[in-house]
Amino acid sequence: MQFLDTLEIQPQTARYKFSDIGGCEIQSLEVCRLAMHLKHPEIHSTLGIQPPNGILLHGPPGCGKTMFAEAIAGEFELPFIRISSTELVAGVSGETEEKIRSLFQKAAQLAPCLLLLDEVDIIAQKRENAQRDMERRVVTQLIACLDDIGKSVSHPDSSKQGLIIDTSTMPIHPPKHFLVIGTTSRLEVIDSALRRAGRFDKELALGIPDERTRTKILEIVCRGLRMDSNISMKALARLTPGYVGADLQALSREAALTAVNRLFENILNSTKKRHQTIDEVNLELQKMLSFLNSNQDLNPNKFDDLFIRMEDFQRALAIIHPSAKREGFATVPDVSWQDIGALKDVRNDLEWSILYPIKRPEDFELLGVSTRPQGILLCGPPGCGKTLLAKAIANETGMNFISVKGPELLSMYVGESERAVRTVFQRAHDSAPCVIFFDELDALVPTRSMNESTGSARLVNQLLTEMDGIQERQGVFIIGATNRPDIVDPAILRPGRLDKILFVDFPNAAERADILRKATKNCTRPKVAADVDLDAFSQNPAMEYFSGADITAFVHEASLLALKERLASGDERIDSIQRKHFEEALHNVKPSVNPDDRERYKKMKAIYTRNNS
Repeated sequence: MQFLDTLEIQPQTARYKFSDIGGCEIQSLEVCRLAMHLKHPEIHSTLGIQPPNGILLHGPPGCGKTMFAEAIAGEFELPFIRISSTELVAGVSGETEEKIRSLFQKAAQLAPCLLLLDEVDIIAQKRENAQRDMERRVVTQLIACLDDIGKSVSHPDSSKQGLIIDTSTMPIHPPKHFLVIGTTSRLEVIDSALRRAGRFDKELALGIPDERTRTKILEIVCRGLRMDSNISMKALARLTPGYVGADLQALSREAALTAVNRLFENILNSTKKRHQTIDEVNLELQKMLSFLNSNQDLNPNKFDDLFIRMEDFQRALAIIHPSAKREGFATVPDVSWQDIGALKDVRNDLEWSILYPIKRPEDFELLGVSTRPQGILLCGPPGCGKTLLAKAIANETGMNFISVKGPELLSMYVGESERAVRTVFQRAHDSAPCVIFFDELDALVPTRSMNESTGSARLVNQLLTEMDGIQERQGVFIIGATNRPDIVDPAILRPGRLDKILFVDFPNAAERADILRKATKNCTRPKVAADVDLDAFSQNPAMEYFSGADITAFVHEASLLALKERLASGDERIDSIQRKHFEEALHNVKPSVNPDDRERYKKMKAIYTRNNS
């Protein structure tokens, strides 16, 4: 117990309850079922069963694992011991194991209580991967302590060597139990022996929150803030896919700081520009320092208009990025159907396969239609909008979006590629409903040959297993994109995996005109002269095999030509793209797909259009 006295570990009183955590109703109900023996131990003793010993909370960083564990203690009004796993690690052999034993003894004395092991993966990593024998001993000690919860009987004379104690005459008291809660962001590294019943009996996922959960979290984190009554939490949640609880809290804090900056701008009679010269920055700095050092009292009337407004949140969104994006998982809050020209047929198929099962499940249930997540393969020439379609459908449904570029999962080390695939699907399961988008799928799942056992074949097998293995793919939608569906392994394309193949073709004349309008924001950005007929340009034979990317490059080239003429001539009247600029750009920009490839895509379209029909 010397270790506990040194660190002065005392039982703490929880600051939170379930009402302080938004969107965790399912997990809260599950915890109530698992932890009822802490309040009513007679239920389990009557049945003669061993109550649960531990719960493992896992999820991405910032999703509220530690806060949720503390809320359990607060809701049950129990004392709890919180310790970071790094505090248990010692350099002297045997000391770490002694710390773990002492910690569990302390929890047994305080029972019923909660013991929170934060970042438990530090002391519970897989023993087969351990570099030192000490790491294996620490995991074994943790397993032994979990097995002894509620079973050990202490006696004041039991420490004497060689003393035999007659337990038949000892009074029988029901053991006092405590619950161990471990938190981790790396579930896959936890030793499998800890993840069985009797130790960490239940694993609860706190994933990336969906739109409904984000609304609840925003209502909680913005509680007490002075906000404009016109702010809609639901609209704000719609703008924040991929944001976890910590991100939303940082967002509200940044919005408040933006409101304070606006107040100081009014006091100092200054305006914050996007691009300031160093002299303007120095002037602003001098104004601010002179104000802060003057000890001038602020007029209370100036606070009457101090509210957090929606534009403050919009500015904060440009500063606070979601944790998932920083970890390499792309979220796309700004791509919608309005940003995509043409592709009406493909959009309709995507809506029926993904959007409607999410938005209107009751209609599917009424007719007995399965809402099982479908997989979709988008194929066709490069630059025709396959990636944009995947982003837009994820945005339209409000789902989380994980973008995986095929080659980035490949590794030269045995087993690393398969582990990367498992990690992606585990993150998707934790963040369901979620769209996994595999870009350049042909690089990830090329066709396997007979009797092949290379790393590429093992990666394909792992992906097949994750798509429809023993675990159900609930709430996880898969979209793949490739220019070469002919070299994708056929096993990926069967029903139950990538059910539907949609061919995204070159746009026709009407679709090219629509893309031109979207690329120029209806001729406003960049500004297009009034005498320019976009429909006439879209029907020009030179644009016949232009993809969406080619059309965007065409508009960009025309805008650069207009800018060059304005700067070279000094004529300020040239404030828009004129017809001659588009005509010259048409000579400079050529279709990116060569004639041989066009023929190949024409045959490919015939095959997959016939299959879909």
